Amino acid sequence: MDPVVFLFALLQGLIQYPPPVGDGLDEETHWRMEARAKYLEWERLRLEQQVEQLSQKKMPHLQLLAVAVLLALVNDVVNGAALAENNNDNDVANVVQEEDNNVDDRDGQDIMERIQGPVQDLQRVCEWITDLLDNYTICFGHVLSDSFYPVLHRPIGVGSAFEGWSPREQDVVYRVLIPMTPPRGHSFHLELDGEGQRHVRNFRVRVQLECTCTRQQQGENMLCFLHSPEEELRSNQDPSLLDTLCTDSYLDVQKTALWFRQLVKAIWPALPQSHNWHLMLLPSRRSCQFKVTNGEESFRIEMLFGVWRGDSAIFVSSQPREAYTLSTAWPESYAVAEAEFFKYIARQAPPDSLHLKCLQFFSRLVLGFSFSTYTMKTIVMHLLIAMPASSWSRGHLRERLTDIRDSLHICLRQKCLQHFIVGNRRFPQDINLPPDVRMGRTYNLLHHLAQQPAAHTQAMRDYRVLHKTFKRTALGEDD
Repeated sequence: MDPVVFLFALLQGLIQYPPPVGDGLDEETHWRMEARAKYLEWERLRLEQQVEQLSQKKMPHLQLLAVAVLLALVNDVVNGAALAENNNDNDVANVVQEEDNNVDDRDGQDIMERIQGPVQDLQRVCEWITDLLDNYTICFGHVLSDSFYPVLHRPIGVGSAFEGWSPREQDVVYRVLIPMTPPRGHSFHLELDGEGQRHVRNFRVRVQLECTCTRQQQGENMLCFLHSPEEELRSNQDPSLLDTLCTDSYLDVQKTALWFRQLVKAIWPALPQSHNWHLMLLPSRRSCQFKVTNGEESFRIEMLFGVWRGDSAIFVSSQPREAYTLSTAWPESYAVAEAEFFKYIARQAPPDSLHLKCLQFFSRLVLGFSFSTYTMKTIVMHLLIAMPASSWSRGHLRERLTDIRDSLHICLRQKCLQHFIVGNRRFPQDINLPPDVRMGRTYNLLHHLAQQPAAHTQAMRDYRVLHKTFKRTALGEDD
């Protein structure tokens, strides 16, 4: 639909059916008003993104001006309705505020008791794993100091466990990303693979030899790969990275994973943890996965590899995002930026914030349905950035859980959920992103629902079942 026509239709609906205000509203009417307000807020955010995208497409000036004016009118209608309702409720709210706070707090406590599941001490385990990997990092530095393999840096905790939540307490994968930089005499150059789909950006890491004749002249124990005789190189120096972990001058993920697995196994006996824990390597083609056990506890760890995009929080990593990924393809990863976002929220949120509890509850609730836990994580991240941090306390727990449920419903109906980082102008400026990620064109995580009617039908069917489960487990309501 043409954006102008759509906005006219939306504006007409708002004018013809304004949200009711006034005293004496029953509970059902209040619920409808709240749902309508949430829907309009999501529409407003989506329209803002459309205006930015249309402006980048260089629309005719008159059409773009019309879109902007209509969006301003929509904002006025939404804000005006909210202001009218707020003014109408202020007098009553001031009288009963203290009583409502006590009721909401007790209500939140009741909900917490219903949704509380068996909680593993994620923070304690993450700290133990961080200590283990720090010991590994020290050994990596000693073993690889004079080699021409990638330089391995301190691992970065990513994924649900290091963010403070987990959908599966009994099957947690503690995932870390290990940044790599080129060894002496080499350089990395990222090349975007244009053959991939628009919503999956794959890169290739081209390895290039650099002249080190100056170092050789200064007495360093290294021959220049570019200008030293081949016979001298073969006799006196280890092979270059091009000859060990590359395929056609590009860093190979599978070769890197195999080399790293061998390194992890060889170093394990030198670590202090090896005296009380047992290491078991697990099969993996694009990462190093292993399990450590001590007879009482067992932790599964996955070590991914990544190359920085500049000095940003975006990497190209070994973790695949498609069913089949070429061994020289390194998909763009937002895992570190997402982990940084949760740290940013933790600094802003009050001590009693329950946003992680909300995310953990919904990530478990959707298990077995057609919605991914990443879908729920994305919805919660959008809500965290749209609402003040103070609104995630126990007294607001029922409202926030309901917001997440309603947001999922809206996304499924519209078959649209925008990626949280790519093209999100509201993403915190404190977290460094490459310009093409921050200002790029966002994409729809639910695009498959628009392309596959059967999948959308199944998703709506799953939502109806999930809605009943939500009412029973979170709100304590029977059908």
